[in-house]
Amino acid sequence: MNAEQLSTLCQRHHAHLIGCDAGKVSIAVVDAPSSALMEALRFATQKRIDIECWSAERMEKHQPHAVPSALPAVTAASASASDILNKMLLEALNRRASDIHIEPAEPDWQIRLRIDGVLSPQPPLPSALASTLTARLKVLGNLDIAERRLPQDGQFTIELAGSPVSFRIATLPCRGGEKIVLRLLHQVQQPLELSTLGMSPAQLALFENALRQPQGLILVTGPTGSGKTVTLYSALQTRNAPEVNICSVEDPLEIPLPGLNQTQINPRAGLTFQSVLRALLRQDPDIMMVGEIRDGETAEIAINAAQTGHLVLSTLHTNSTAETLIRLQQMGVPRWMLSSALSLVVSQRLVRRLCPHCREQTAHSPALPAALWPRKLPGWKPIGCDRCYHGFYGRVALFEVLHINEAIREEIACGAPVKTIEKSARQAGMNTLFEHGCMAVELGHTTLNELLRVLGLPDGC
Repeated sequence: MNAEQLSTLCQRHHAHLIGCDAGKVSIAVVDAPSSALMEALRFATQKRIDIECWSAERMEKHQPHAVPSALPAVTAASASASDILNKMLLEALNRRASDIHIEPAEPDWQIRLRIDGVLSPQPPLPSALASTLTARLKVLGNLDIAERRLPQDGQFTIELAGSPVSFRIATLPCRGGEKIVLRLLHQVQQPLELSTLGMSPAQLALFENALRQPQGLILVTGPTGSGKTVTLYSALQTRNAPEVNICSVEDPLEIPLPGLNQTQINPRAGLTFQSVLRALLRQDPDIMMVGEIRDGETAEIAINAAQTGHLVLSTLHTNSTAETLIRLQQMGVPRWMLSSALSLVVSQRLVRRLCPHCREQTAHSPALPAALWPRKLPGWKPIGCDRCYHGFYGRVALFEVLHINEAIREEIACGAPVKTIEKSARQAGMNTLFEHGCMAVELGHTTLNELLRVLGLPDGC
C-alpha cells in the first residue's frame, strides 16, 4: 500500500499520516487511535505503528480533502479531459486496480477497473470528452494520434500522489471508436521473496533446489494476470548477487531490479526475443530470463542455453504443468531436448483473498467428490467492510509444481501422454492447482466459489 492509500485510510478514521518508511508508519490522532484503524494499518502494512497526539486545531490544519471512493461522474462542462484522466488514474491506484478499460459505447463511454482480478464498472465518460481523452493517452504513450484503424501499444510514466507510476497502453479499433486498456506497472506491493509467494513447504523446497542448480530450464506457466512475473522476479532476486551474471529479455520490462542486466525487446528496430537471446549467450551469463516463450525458435534457443551450462527461466501460457510439455513439443521442440533440459514446471493462478476482518463462516459445509478432496470444506462468506472490497482484499496464489525426476524424464523422451505424466507426478507427491486451492479454502484464505470461478471443476468431474 503506497503513501496515498495509507493517507486515505487514515482520513477514514479521523487520523493524519505523518510519514512511512521501510520499517514504520507514523500517524497523528486527536485522542487515541481507534482499534479499527490500528487493525487496518497492521493488515495493510505489516509495519510498526508510531502514534503522536495532536490538538484538534492542529489536526484540522493538516487534514487534506478526502479522496473520493469512486470515480466522479463528470460532464463536458465540469472538467477537462486532463482532469478526468488524472482522477481516473489516481482512483485506479488507490483501489489497487491492475487494469483500466475505456470502452466506446452509446450514449456514453464505459469505464471499468479490474480489481483483484474482477472488472468493476465506474461512472460513464461523456462521449464529448472521449476523443480528447483518447488523444491525450496516445500522446502520453507516444502513439500515432491519426491512426485509428490499427491496434497500437506503448508505455508511459506520470507522477501520481507524488510518485512516478508507469502504465502500458493498448488500443483496439471497435464499433464506435477505439477501446483503450491501461495496465498499471511496477505495482508490486509484496517483497520479492520466494517465501512470500504462497507455496507449500514441499513446493518451495523443490523450487529452491531447482534455482540452486548451475543449469536447466525452469518454466512458470499460467494465463495472463496469474502472477507469473512476480514469481519469476522473486526467483531472480534469490540468485541476485555480485558474483552471478543475470541477464533478461522482456516485453515489457515490468520491474527494474538493481543487479540485473535487463533488455526490452523492440521488434520495429529488429530487437526480437531471438536476436537478444543470441546476443545474451555472448555476454557470459550465469542465469538467463526469457520473458515469454512465444514460438519454436525462442524455445529452442532457451533449451540450448539450458543444455550448455546456463540456468534459464521463462514463462508459457498453459493450463497445467503437464500440458506445458505438449505445448513445447507442438512448437517443434524435440522430445529428447526437452527431457534433458527441463528441471521444473510451475503452474499458478490467483484467487481473491478473503478479508480476515469481516469474513464469516457459515453452517453450510460444501462437499466435493472424494476423488477431488476427501474432506468437507468450510463455508466462508465474504461480507465487506471499510478495509476491503466486497469482502476481499488482494489475492493469494495457488501453485502446482512439477519436478522432472528420472521417471518423468524418460516418459517425456518416450512421448508419453499427459495423463501418464500427471499420474507419475502425483505418485511422486505433486499437489494439483485444485488441491492447493482446497488447502487455501480450509485455511480461510479464499472461498470455494472463488476457487471454482478461477479454476472450474477438474476434467472428468
